[in-house]
Amino acid sequence: MNILTRRSLLKSAAGSGVLAATTAALGACALGGGDDNKKNDAAQGTKDAANPLGVKEDAPLEIVIFNGGFGEDYAKAHEAMYAEKYPKAQVKHSATQQISTTLQPRFVDGSPPDVIDNSGAGQIDFNGLVSQGALADLAPLLDAPSLDDPSKKVRDTLLPGSLLPGTYDGKTMALNYTYTVYGIWYSQKLLDDKGWAYPKTWDEMIALCKTIKAAGISPWTYQGKHPRYMSWPILAAAAKMAGEDVLVAIDNLEPNAWKHPAILAAAEAYSQLAVDGYIMPGSEGLDHIQSETEWCHGKAVFISCGSWLESEMAKVTPQGFQMSVAPTPSLSTGDKLPFEALRGTSGEPFIVPAKAKNLNGGLEYLRIMLSKKGATDFIGKTSSLTCVTGVEAPNPTPGLASVTKALKASGDKGFNWVYNSYYRKLERELVDAACGALFTKQINAKQWVEQCQKGADSIAQDSSIKKYKRS
Repeated sequence: MNILTRRSLLKSAAGSGVLAATTAALGACALGGGDDNKKNDAAQGTKDAANPLGVKEDAPLEIVIFNGGFGEDYAKAHEAMYAEKYPKAQVKHSATQQISTTLQPRFVDGSPPDVIDNSGAGQIDFNGLVSQGALADLAPLLDAPSLDDPSKKVRDTLLPGSLLPGTYDGKTMALNYTYTVYGIWYSQKLLDDKGWAYPKTWDEMIALCKTIKAAGISPWTYQGKHPRYMSWPILAAAAKMAGEDVLVAIDNLEPNAWKHPAILAAAEAYSQLAVDGYIMPGSEGLDHIQSETEWCHGKAVFISCGSWLESEMAKVTPQGFQMSVAPTPSLSTGDKLPFEALRGTSGEPFIVPAKAKNLNGGLEYLRIMLSKKGATDFIGKTSSLTCVTGVEAPNPTPGLASVTKALKASGDKGFNWVYNSYYRKLERELVDAACGALFTKQINAKQWVEQCQKGADSIAQDSSIKKYKRS
């Protein structure tokens, strides 16, 4: 299959909304990865103490940013820092919400940008990128001296667990820059005004939902067009009930992992929200922006989301809203993890393509992002944490202050899963569809775990999908 034919197919597929299926069908040739015999003529500079990655000072640098909840202003600031260090380099910036549609053809023909924020619903599937050798190993960056303290390697300046979501078979292929806390969000002002307290147990949650509904407010809403958001509190509650091993089993595609009793119990608990009418009517038809906006306007009390929420809703959040996050309520008194334990993970994956024309410049750009100055600027512009240790906002917004407080309370009891990084289709399509059916009462909790397990089994049995092992 020649490049012209492949590119034409990809463009046609993008226009018809079947890009993912076409990409899978194209197989190993689709992304122009390491199996291609075409040599990478990446720009090379001289390595020394001031330039440990060997950046060619006048080589152009191209950066493509996902223009989502964090916007693009933070990237422009990082690019300015790069330009200040390498004034002879031309830095090209662009931003899009359609990463896959925009960049898939460029991977195919061997002309990808130097740095990509491969995020959002339209991201390029990581399993395909990694298995086809399309990404650069970030070890040179991680082993380089940090900008702030040359006696420390970059990897030693990152929060524990930050590299896990981007690591495949022991190699870090993506830098997840943000540090995201996932939990249940609410307005502290609303709770205070009504005299309500955030529930620490599920029984308390259901009792409060009954009170909220009687007050004429919907207890919950969710991102109806992306219902996988509701799988997050289900898995979090199950991990707290039975321990993180249930998540490792899911990540490793173990037989019947989704049918674990704790996962079924959590699914039964959260499906009760739909069965008892505690979800805002019409939520299933709303996308993430619409549902979160309704929540900000006081139409519902609770919503499941990650800590990008405050930045994403900055323009519509009422004054004095006091956005706050809390862990999922405990399902039982015998939970293995305390109420305070919550899911924290690095997110917003940045990649450097293996065939980047300025590969070293791409790695250097990430090193600049991982400096305290770069991290501080990001926090100030987005009200979100980064994976860099020891950097906090001097005047945190209410949501960010709540995230920081929740992280400290969780301490070393935090947890995470990475099946969504290993097998994007499993979360974005199969689990997503199951959640859509569960929260519109088309299936019950038992059918939900069976449907999720069936999806996981289909991935496990597909020999065309590379498998990864989490220890």
